[in-house]
Amino acid sequence: MENKKKMRIQPDVFHFDEEKENFDDFGQDNGFRYWYATDFMKFLGYNSFETFKKTINKAMTSCMTLNINVAENFIQERREVSGKTITDYKLSKFACYLVAMNGDPKKPNVAKAQAYFATITEAFQRYIEEVEDVERVYIRGEVSEHEKSLSGIAKQAGVHNYAFFQNEGYIGLYNMCLKKLKKLKGIPSDRTPLDFMGKRELAANLFRITQTEAKIENERIYGQDECETAAYDVGRSVRDVMKKHGSTLPEDLPPSQDIKKIKSDLKKTHKELKKPEH
Repeated sequence: MENKKKMRIQPDVFHFDEEKENFDDFGQDNGFRYWYATDFMKFLGYNSFETFKKTINKAMTSCMTLNINVAENFIQERREVSGKTITDYKLSKFACYLVAMNGDPKKPNVAKAQAYFATITEAFQRYIEEVEDVERVYIRGEVSEHEKSLSGIAKQAGVHNYAFFQNEGYIGLYNMCLKKLKKLKGIPSDRTPLDFMGKRELAANLFRITQTEAKIENERIYGQDECETAAYDVGRSVRDVMKKHGSTLPEDLPPSQDIKKIKSDLKKTHKELKKPEH
């Protein structure tokens, strides 16, 4: 029985279902090795392609955040599936990996897919220990985009010292200034704490940033002091919600591995998967 289990996780003989074709059998070659998203969707246990496309979009954002060419790994193609013409995707092996890592962990076949990819390279084996870090890359990318957007809105709203404005948001959420927060968590003075935040902490900050943006726009707030007050109030509101639901307060959450290291590992994985198979 033990030997049978070992055979099931061999990378070139992996079955999501014992009675169906294995993952590699579904791969096709046309200049590069790819898997159709509609096929991979069935492997992972999704019934709706519309729902699955949300996972694909998250994977594409993760790829973009890594500065890896999205178009080379997620190739759109109009084709007929079950009598309907749809926009499908040709997924590279790396794209399949990102999709699996961004998939619904409640689905048994998503977990099987993650375990399968963990057997391919040493980089995967290290990385699989913290699957949520793949999602960290995605959320960190979202935070960066909204930070840029908030910066532009704040400038239009009369903020001339963005550092002060930004600091008030941190004080509201963490009950301490950015400088003290970095010292508390052992973050280098020249780095943003966002690069060392786990998924939950990043999500809280993403919510804080987007709601600050919405508040300034919706209430037509103008002026440095007024915008600083808005940033603080939104940060405090997010903190109050966390308290109300008994969540660990953000300053008490331990720092996570540097996002730069995670991105570096993923880039190595990308290179590894581009190597010809023997």
